[in-house]
Amino acid sequence: MPRILITQGDPAGIGPEVVSKALASGQLPVGFEFEVLGDTAGCIPGRPDERSAQQALEALNEAVRLLKNDDDAVAVVTAPVSKATLQASGFPFPGQTEFFAYHFGVEDFAMCLSGRTLSVGLATIHIPLASVPNALSKQAIVRAGKLLEGFAKRRHRRSPRIAVVGLNPHAGEEGRLGDEEIRVIRPAIEELNREFPGVFSGPHVPDVVFREAAGGEFDAVLAMYHDQGLIPLKLLDFDTGVNVTLGLPKPRTSPDHGTAFGIAGKGIARPDSMIHAIRLACELA
Repeated sequence: MPRILITQGDPAGIGPEVVSKALASGQLPVGFEFEVLGDTAGCIPGRPDERSAQQALEALNEAVRLLKNDDDAVAVVTAPVSKATLQASGFPFPGQTEFFAYHFGVEDFAMCLSGRTLSVGLATIHIPLASVPNALSKQAIVRAGKLLEGFAKRRHRRSPRIAVVGLNPHAGEEGRLGDEEIRVIRPAIEELNREFPGVFSGPHVPDVVFREAAGGEFDAVLAMYHDQGLIPLKLLDFDTGVNVTLGLPKPRTSPDHGTAFGIAGKGIARPDSMIHAIRLACELA
């Protein structure tokens, strides 16, 4: 039987609680087994430390080992980790997205967030905002766009409609508020539409396009940087949002929230996003 791996994240956070609640919810698909990875022994809720970071990392490494060597392990769902404590222990990656891409030898990968209302892909991921203009390239947009097209097509079972967002206010106003739309984003859209005719449109005005997508005009939005895409998604889909790493040989999803150390151990964490993450992993497997 196909098996979905589930890591518990940093055991000092809400990961173990939302995993347990999700598995007991009765809302998960049939036809799959679920294997929970990660040791929580000795950790105190709300108090992350080197030990809890190491336990989170061991679960991630075990997930990679199983995904590579066990054909029945068809996908992984990862509970949230603390990047700060992981990196203080020597974790060399900005986040779990880059961790899985590295261990699977994947260079063409992208981060996508999908909820009940919006699906958003990102052309750049975990970099400082000041670095975005220099990091943004035609190649990065095309790479993320191709991966997002595949994801949206699979979910909607038809050719999708994808809006590409401008970087600058008012999408640059034809160069008066920045020229990235002219130099970088528009040529990327043209290249994408040569391979996927009529799928991509833009550059769209950032402060309008998410409302249009939420109203059903688009199936997905390709944002230029992390917060440009995640702020509207979390505003509308905080409890249903799921993080998907596009481009991996097997699906990896994650709830779109953090460790929430402030409420860990209090029994009040909601499992909605974890439930949706597990369901999406089953759908994509």
